[in-house]
Amino acid sequence: MFIVTLMTEATELFLLHYGAVRGHGVPIPGFLIRLRDGRHILVDTGCPAEIIGDAAHPFEVGPHEHVTGRLAALGLAAADVSTVVVSHLDPDHAGANDEFPHADLVVQRRQYEHARSSGLHRYEWMRAYWDDPRLRYRLVDGDVEIAPGVTVLECGGHVPGHQAVLVELPETGPVLLAGDAWMRGTDPAARPMTPFDLDEPATRLAQRRLMEIADARGVRLVIHNHDAEQWASLRHAPDGYR
Repeated sequence: MFIVTLMTEATELFLLHYGAVRGHGVPIPGFLIRLRDGRHILVDTGCPAEIIGDAAHPFEVGPHEHVTGRLAALGLAAADVSTVVVSHLDPDHAGANDEFPHADLVVQRRQYEHARSSGLHRYEWMRAYWDDPRLRYRLVDGDVEIAPGVTVLECGGHVPGHQAVLVELPETGPVLLAGDAWMRGTDPAARPMTPFDLDEPATRLAQRRLMEIADARGVRLVIHNHDAEQWASLRHAPDGYR
């Protein structure tokens, strides 16, 4: 199933740089979507505040790169975010979920259940931050439009229940936040697998699905997570895409 949106409430998309993988320069990305009525949707939260400035940690986060710092630079507080889309519960994507106990956190049911039950280190490492009992998770199954012009797309493989986000912007048009599901410049059948891709056939199918959606919807911009070359070429907050 894929939901076609004729009207959009999204007015602007901001790219948030949450830091990098230490020693590799691989960016840790986040995204903020501003809606017409003044609400804000955040996509991923990055790493926890406790690791800021910790030279021994594998993720490198500067004082202003934590999600709360990035929001403050846009004149916002965590409380100004009404919805958090969780692409998946890996530590660099959900490590600051605990900053948003007031928000609805949208995650695929399969991912939430896998993270809570699998015992994998990638989830357990920072579980205290994403499994905080104060958090309000909204579990979804498959593609769901969470606001007019903002649709989550199930594309599991990297992990079960990974999700991407399609944002319809008034000037730029459709933008696909592909998460960790699509490796830029590769064919799904031949793309390299990383140690973090749990299901190879599903990972390949997920990338192909996103490519087909992007083609069908005339997506003008696909943003790929952890792609240092592309990330350097994009417009970052406080500048946004409209």
